[in-house]
Amino acid sequence: MYMALETILEAGVRAVQLREKDLSQKELLDMAIWMRELTNEYGAFLFINDRVDVALSVRADGVHLGNESLPVSAARKISGGGLLVGVSAHSAEQAFEAERDGADYVTVGPIYETTSKPMSGCPLGIDALHAIRRKVRIPVYGIGGIRLHNAREVREAGADGVALISGILGAGRLKETTEEFLRLVQ
Repeated sequence: MYMALETILEAGVRAVQLREKDLSQKELLDMAIWMRELTNEYGAFLFINDRVDVALSVRADGVHLGNESLPVSAARKISGGGLLVGVSAHSAEQAFEAERDGADYVTVGPIYETTSKPMSGCPLGIDALHAIRRKVRIPVYGIGGIRLHNAREVREAGADGVALISGILGAGRLKETTEEFLRLVQ
């Protein structure tokens, strides 16, 4: 994992999220510490999934909240306003609610079929992403099933960027694939 993270950061990725739900608290904290050191080295943002306490303890840049997480207001209160707060949205209503609640950004998806998060529901599709982007003022990042062949379509629908896992990690050629994604979405 360390080599993969360093490779994608070297290739130009500027934000990563630690999303490990099956680790013990100590294992999660240890992973967050080395990820913070590495992201600092490359000038990249680090977001911690759900765990405001871990984000604060490693001086992460932000926390990313799911549908069953703390409300945005609670994350802001706990962090003293010191963290960026992002929210996962699987519908237009959830995206609007995240914005109303004060989220700094929202990930919208899944846009396409995905095996990384099979419990995320049916794909929203590119038209739904476009409609959400037109109505939400905060940054919107497309997520779910994004691959090299459809990344540009997500950006053209108005997404400020893309969030992905298997599109890079499943490719085999991490550096080259990361660079190609970055070229397509910039």
